[in-house]
Amino acid sequence: FSSENWQRPAEEVGALMELFFTALRRETKRLNENDISLRIIGDRSRFHPELQAAMREAEVRTSGNSRFVLQIAANYGGQWDIAQAAQRLAREVQAGHLQPEDITPQLLQTCLATGDLPLPDLCIRTGGEHRISNFLLWQLAYAELYFSDLFWPDFKHDAMRAALADFASRQRRFGKTSEQVEAGARA
Repeated sequence: FSSENWQRPAEEVGALMELFFTALRRETKRLNENDISLRIIGDRSRFHPELQAAMREAEVRTSGNSRFVLQIAANYGGQWDIAQAAQRLAREVQAGHLQPEDITPQLLQTCLATGDLPLPDLCIRTGGEHRISNFLLWQLAYAELYFSDLFWPDFKHDAMRAALADFASRQRRFGKTSEQVEAGARA
């Protein structure tokens, strides 16, 4: 649920919130059975207190799991994420714990909502849209983007296999030329 989705019709937002609340309650057991930790990123302040409590409870109940991390973006926006990271660093500077010149891209990245997780390698955008819509703006700098005309509920195993095959066929250069990457692979 993006921070922009609050602009949708109230009945749609209400239905999505109810679905989220129900899914949190229902799926926590299955997450534990599969050793999956739940992490919710985004500005929780706009959610109903009962939903905020359900989020915290689901995260706490799955916090000991280590096989995978399921990260859900709720009231999340990439611009918000970068701004909150900058504000956090500004408070550190203001408190005298940090000098402005100590702020590096790497340090700022650690202050993002995903700061303790690896950067994504692949971002799959469903629904025929060809934009990232304010999602993980910083984190997607070197991610491969894959666009599918399928809507998320219809994006099944075959579609995922196609996306992964497409990803596997790409050369990850991270600013280098193909020749440099190939030479590095031979070395």
